[in-house]
Amino acid sequence: MEEAVDNRLAALEQRIAALEAAAAGRLRPQAVDGEEAVLEADWTEWAGALAALGNPVRLTLLQQILRGTSTVSGLSAVQGLGTSGQIYHHLRQLTAEGWLHSPSRGVFAVPPSRVVALLAILVALER
Repeated sequence: MEEAVDNRLAALEQRIAALEAAAAGRLRPQAVDGEEAVLEADWTEWAGALAALGNPVRLTLLQQILRGTSTVSGLSAVQGLGTSGQIYHHLRQLTAEGWLHSPSRGVFAVPPSRVVALLAILVALER
């Protein structure tokens, strides 16, 4: 699983580099693997998912969950995340936008299909 995620992330990094190179040269990149569909899609449909990531507490929750802290009890011990009620509020928002799911009662996880997307967004924002 981890190797597959690494491979997908590497492929995304290559695609991002190609897009950036094309943009720098003022060339429109050729569509690859459904990119044309993305360019033609209604991007506003992704506003909620992206907005859910626009909160420092939610990003910290995702990071902690990916590191293995998957319960509200464990997350409550992390400095700066607030009360359990506040944590549940953020977990509900992340779950509603598909960034989290609950494989069992009281346990939260990032769906495997979202791990690479999340990491790609973060890598794309590196300075």
